Amino acid sequence: MVELSEREQELPDLEIEKLIEIAVEHPEIISLGPGEPDFPAHKEIVAHTKKVAHLVNHYSPAGGLRELREAIVKKLKKDNKIKASPDNVVVTCGSQEALMLATACCLDVSEQIILPDPGYMGFLPTCEMFNANPRFVKLREEDDYSVNPDEVKKLINKKKTKVLLINSPSNPTGNVLSKKILEELADIAVENDLYIFSDEAYEKILYDKAKHHSIASFNGMEDYAVTFQTFSKSYAMCGYRLGYAVCNQELANALKKTHIFSTVCAPTMSQLVGIKALKMGDKHVNQMKKEYDRRRKLIVPRLNELGISCPMPKGAFYAFGNIKSFDNSSKRFVKKMITEAKVAAVPGIDFGPSGEGHVRFSFATDYKLIQKALGRLEPWLKRYKK
Repeated sequence: MVELSEREQELPDLEIEKLIEIAVEHPEIISLGPGEPDFPAHKEIVAHTKKVAHLVNHYSPAGGLRELREAIVKKLKKDNKIKASPDNVVVTCGSQEALMLATACCLDVSEQIILPDPGYMGFLPTCEMFNANPRFVKLREEDDYSVNPDEVKKLINKKKTKVLLINSPSNPTGNVLSKKILEELADIAVENDLYIFSDEAYEKILYDKAKHHSIASFNGMEDYAVTFQTFSKSYAMCGYRLGYAVCNQELANALKKTHIFSTVCAPTMSQLVGIKALKMGDKHVNQMKKEYDRRRKLIVPRLNELGISCPMPKGAFYAFGNIKSFDNSSKRFVKKMITEAKVAAVPGIDFGPSGEGHVRFSFATDYKLIQKALGRLEPWLKRYKK
């Protein structure tokens, strides 16, 4: 039998894939693992999907439908203070594909990219698939999981480092980077001629008056910032697979060229629905955010009461809890939690070495189910043994 490539064999086996299977096959287990909104797409989006279904049997241009890119440009100016033209926008199959295309276009073999640790589980494998060399900037619990610019500076190799990746609001920690820190990172990028990949998937899911700042909006960053955004979280459109990258003209042309050799284009139906979503405004996401906030105020204090130390997230919909007082192995802890307490969550090790000893609990789950899950965890934690 022909062997699979070393590249594939070295990709991590993530627990979250198993959690999805568990949630489907074992309804008695309450899953606090989902990384997607539990709300349905808005009824206007559903209706528009049906309305355009007969118009979508052809490819779109590799960069995306012009009408959608024009709508995105208006959104970027209004919401993010980013000045762009439609030619700076490349529409993709979710922001994950945008990240993959940008990695392919910006990093040659062994060139370095600096990643947050802990960070979204898709970052590292994407880099490894293109044989880029990851370096990790450690996000510390005592710093509220914010990026330390001084630590970033120490990791830069003038000859090899090409990209710094940031994620704000953050998955899994819920941290929102301050304007001051982003300004320092922008200075570092310019001084060292680096791209900054800015993953802003959760840009509209913010709490406690936290503010999201797009680093591409800062003076002088138009040539250095690559912004990744998505319809998945703000519009509950995960299954539509629609995202985009915003970057300088040269890189945008490279992304479009590479896109032709990956998926050709984002789904035409999804792009037409995306135009409709952008015209709807923020009413739907604000309704979701209000409910996420109610759940956040339930789960975080309760986890702390149960002995799982957990800072209050300022964005996204995750509580990142420290379980070291119970177990140093997050995988063992989660496996026991699933089999014994009938509650599922994601082990912190899936998010990088610094995630070990932590567990990500999603509150993109019905309020009553969260209450029920916490009720199961209380007696289980009291008798927990490694």
